[in-house]
Amino acid sequence: MDVSSSLVPLFRQRNFAALWWGQFVSLTGERVAYLALVGMISEHTGGFRDPRSSWLLSALANVMVAPVLLFAPFAGAWIDRWNLRRVVVVCDVIRATLIVLIPFTYVASGGHLLPMYGWLFLLFTTGVFFLPAKSALTPEIVPRTQLLAANTWLSAAGIAAAALGSLAGGWMVDRWGWSRALILNGVTYGLSALALSAIRYDPARHEAHSASPTLRGYLSEVREGWSAVRASATIRIALVTLAAVWLAGGFLHVAGNLHIQNVARSPGMGRLGVLLGVLGIGAAVSAAWLNTRGGRRRPAVLLAATLCVAGLGLLVFALSTHFAMLAVAAFLVGLGAAPALMVTETALQVGTEPGLRGRVFATRDFLMRSALLASVSLAGAMTRAVGARPALLVCAAIVAAVGTAVAAWARRLPAAAPSVAPGEHLDESALAQARPGGGGQQAQGRQDRAEND
Repeated sequence: MDVSSSLVPLFRQRNFAALWWGQFVSLTGERVAYLALVGMISEHTGGFRDPRSSWLLSALANVMVAPVLLFAPFAGAWIDRWNLRRVVVVCDVIRATLIVLIPFTYVASGGHLLPMYGWLFLLFTTGVFFLPAKSALTPEIVPRTQLLAANTWLSAAGIAAAALGSLAGGWMVDRWGWSRALILNGVTYGLSALALSAIRYDPARHEAHSASPTLRGYLSEVREGWSAVRASATIRIALVTLAAVWLAGGFLHVAGNLHIQNVARSPGMGRLGVLLGVLGIGAAVSAAWLNTRGGRRRPAVLLAATLCVAGLGLLVFALSTHFAMLAVAAFLVGLGAAPALMVTETALQVGTEPGLRGRVFATRDFLMRSALLASVSLAGAMTRAVGARPALLVCAAIVAAVGTAVAAWARRLPAAAPSVAPGEHLDESALAQARPGGGGQQAQGRQDRAEND
């Protein structure tokens, strides 16, 4: 790639613009679909009055997580062999079909939830391939000097989608029903597939992957992904922080949903949608700060501080009985969670060779969903035993404790760290040095392969 192309604003680059709009549209639909699925369970249990409510919410989260635990450790090696654009386009087409089948199957089955969980299992199995491929595709189509800015904008797409989808989704589910909301998600997946198909991408040629692997060779490739994760202390700290964020998400999914409905004067999906929108606003503020002044901070110290902020938000959430204070808590949780997502994404992209990215991101997804599975199972058991509020208090304590541990870990790291001045972007060169074998030649090779219009 011509060095001058790195000076072209991201949204004037065809590839990045297509990726951003595809993500924004599909993530908006996914947020609407999440509220629709919670609404489906709410309708099925009479407004969560059925004692099985916490179990059904835990089962929903487990169905979302199980495909990652089963297939992610092995999917990455295949993703590294395939055309990444083709992977994300095909996955979106499949997801569009599966999500639309859910409401029709619910009616045909007489209102049974078991077939719904089957379709959801297949839906999230497709996501096992989509998410690592999307993360691996970004550094292939974006210049290295703009990578943090690209990840920040992609996170902003998720934030904006969460706010829009949450506000609109809660309103839609309460007034139109959950089935129409799921059909809307199918439309958004289709639109995302059209946008992603506009990416002009010259896939990397990895000669070692040209032939079909033997079983031993395939397992060796899987191990390479785990080894790449273990090689960098910065990446390990980022993943520990990210695991704490996913753990908090699991508790909020089970205990948080029940706590909101318990303290609400008029239970419904509308209030949940507003709180998710406020959480998105907090994440947007954090993202804007990270791309300017916040980027100058050492990544490990930054991640420790944001966990403490998220822990404070969870504490306020658990103790709140008024909607205004729940909104303040949601803002704090969003403020603390966003940096973990963006810093981790950039660290993994820059610190990993192009031919290993699918495996590394699949490994990340496996570890994070493992944390989510543990958290929803623990949250479900605790909620049934002691109630939603004590469960949320325990979660707040765990997140704050992990933040303290990460801060202590960060003090043992070398003082040198990537930095950014206001108006500039994170210097990924320091992160690239953590990559096994160095990062200079591989990064240049990636730039030469990327196409930006």
